[in-house]
Amino acid sequence: MAPEVPSLRGRTFVVTGATSGVGEATARALGAAGGQVVLAGRNVAKGQEIAGQIGPHASVRRLDLSDLASVREFAAGIGETHDKIDVLVNNAGVMAVPLERTADRFEMQVGTNHFGHFALTGLLLGRITDRVVTVSSAAHRLGRVDLDDLNWERRPYSRSGGYAQSKLANLLFSFELERRLAASGSPVRAIAAHPGYAATEVGSNTGTWFDRLFGFGKKFLQRTPAQGAESVVYAATRPELRGGYVGPDGFLGLYGSPHVASASSRARDPETARRLWELSEQLTGVRFEL
Repeated sequence: MAPEVPSLRGRTFVVTGATSGVGEATARALGAAGGQVVLAGRNVAKGQEIAGQIGPHASVRRLDLSDLASVREFAAGIGETHDKIDVLVNNAGVMAVPLERTADRFEMQVGTNHFGHFALTGLLLGRITDRVVTVSSAAHRLGRVDLDDLNWERRPYSRSGGYAQSKLANLLFSFELERRLAASGSPVRAIAAHPGYAATEVGSNTGTWFDRLFGFGKKFLQRTPAQGAESVVYAATRPELRGGYVGPDGFLGLYGSPHVASASSRARDPETARRLWELSEQLTGVRFEL
């Protein structure tokens, strides 16, 4: 049974990647509980259709996380209409794609999944009142963050390795943000989450071993995007959570009910997190006001 979501009336949520999959399911769950939801994504027409189904308290704004100019435009635009954002949900992502570069010449997966969300969070942080939820993956355990070649410019490119690196970067960022917020005395919290397996468009045709894993999930687990979104919604709404990492409690974290999950030792390494943070500030040009 899905955890009960408390009433969210009067609270504003920004959800990236909210036009499909886990992001869409997250936006629908938050809206159903009375939250005002901003659906952020590239497909504005699809977003408008979903927002119309959620109700008048849902709206859409275009956001392309693979383009820092779009990130800055989104942040500036939402600042004109929303004095505060209670919760930012950094959900959007790409998975195991062929080698491609973002508008800013980052490798597509780390550029979209990490750098785009890092910049968005930094630009919006002054308006966030409650928490930042960043969606990672159990695949972070297979990741290695190469700070000397984060964008795969010198080493042979690996589609699955690029995805795992980006998801590890998501966790390193969330934990470092949590540390910095606490050190500054800010009431804002940083919480990471992962959905486990969910049958979405992402990850089914990657040309990597992920396809076999997702095929297993479809055959035996049959979890919907709404079930995958349970951990994300839990991280975004439970008042007792002060930080950390939330994921399903079943085998390998693939299914089950949301609970406090464990992260790899690499994800908990504060020195790597600090260096990744400094490199991210340098490459995106976004510095956090803490």
